[in-house]
Amino acid sequence: MLTNPTIDMLRELGLSGMANAYHELEAQPEARQLEHGEWLTILLERETTTRRQKRFEARARAAKLRHDAQIENIDFRAARGLDRNLFLKLAGCDWIRQHHSLLLIGPAGVGKSWLACALGHKACREDFSVAYHRLPRLFATLALARGDGRYPKVLKALARTELLILDDWGPEKLNDEQRRDLLEIIEDRYEKRSTIVTSQVPVDHWYDMIGNPTIADAILDRLVHNAYRIELSGESLRKQRQTPPAA
Repeated sequence: MLTNPTIDMLRELGLSGMANAYHELEAQPEARQLEHGEWLTILLERETTTRRQKRFEARARAAKLRHDAQIENIDFRAARGLDRNLFLKLAGCDWIRQHHSLLLIGPAGVGKSWLACALGHKACREDFSVAYHRLPRLFATLALARGDGRYPKVLKALARTELLILDDWGPEKLNDEQRRDLLEIIEDRYEKRSTIVTSQVPVDHWYDMIGNPTIADAILDRLVHNAYRIELSGESLRKQRQTPPAA
């Protein structure tokens, strides 16, 4: 059998997974005992796995997650009030399929951003599009976009994303433009896409952070009432890691 021309043809067709599997099988004497159907099954399974991995890598690059965080590395023993059962349920991503949102609340250093990125990483693996933004920087980006005519394009991209992570909201009060920006983002996503918001400020104080009562009602009605909520507590995990051991 002409191995190299076959592999070259597979690569030309964009079937790199099948090409690699074919090359490996040819090098294994025991593989010669396989039926044609068994060969085909192995090649197709490798191609499927390869394509799934490439999609994940592309989604992870596009997400630009702040932390290289994974569900498997979460420390549920840390004293911060993280509900293991709820978080593992969220890791299944059904809440994204159902277009719910998630609010991660707690003081600095308890791992809000890390947990949000872990869920974002898992969503990428489940083939959802994900985008991470620190909210203060996103407001700055939208202000620039408003000035150079890209504002509708940026809002459209945010609206299309299946999971949008808005990290580090507050405690500063929003100005008029920021209030309108946040309302546009939340309105576009309401019951269509999922959003994670992390904040040091308790949800009860978000009304004051938004400032304008009418806009605050509109934002919170769409964001809070359809969301899971995780409220963390305790000392900063960064501080605990930096504390030297007792002599």
